Parts: sequence; C-alpha cells; structure tokens
Amino acid sequence: QVQLQESGSGLVKPSQTLSLTCTVSGASITTNYHYWTWIRQPPGKGLEWIGYMSYSGNTNYSPSFKMRASVSRDTTNNQFSLQLSSATPEDTAIYYCNLRVLGSRNDYWGQGTQVTVSS
Repeated sequence: QVQLQESGSGLVKPSQTLSLTCTVSGASITTNYHYWTWIRQPPGKGLEWIGYMSYSGNTNYSPSFKMRASVSRDTTNNQFSLQLSSATPEDTAIYYCNLRVLGSRNDYWGQGTQVTVSS
C-alpha cells in the first residue's frame, strides 16, 4: 500500500525559501503514470494545487506558483520535494503531498504538515 509522509520546517521567515520533502513507501517514484503532486490549504480557504513531478521527471506548475515553486525528486531515497521561494505570510497553510495515478479513481495523500511563515 502506498504511503506518503511530509517533512520539513514548520516555521519559515518571510523572504526565505519554504522547503518540504515527501517520503514515499509502497511505490517507486519512477513507476509509470504516477504523478507526484503538492497541494496546500491556507486557513479558511480551499485546496490549492501547486504542481507535480511526473514519473519521467517532467514538472508542471500552477500559474500562481510557476515563478516561485520548484518540485524535485530523489530516486535513491524515493522522495520528492517542494521549494517555494520568497515566502510571505500568505504562504501559511497545511501542505500535502499527493499521488495521482493515471487510470486510478483515487488519489493517495500524506497527512499534511502545517507551515507558518512569520517573523
């Protein structure tokens, strides 16, 4: 069974880079048609899709995050990461890593991790 676990600093200062890592078990990051995504939910707001790293190493980002977000992967440790530069308090949110499989009805989610951007 696929499991995902977010990790990283829960507190980021404004202007610094927000960095998170998702550790995956039960499936290889390079498995065909697997898309490894980052999603967040600010307080009192809905889910926001940030971007993904595909099984082949390609990336895709929401226009809202294209200039600041970078998704990368570490195939040796079966992890993928998010870096969001120039953080502001509006980046405060619960951040989730997520797996979408082409042809599957259901996604796999991490439990989420709270990140607060504050001085």
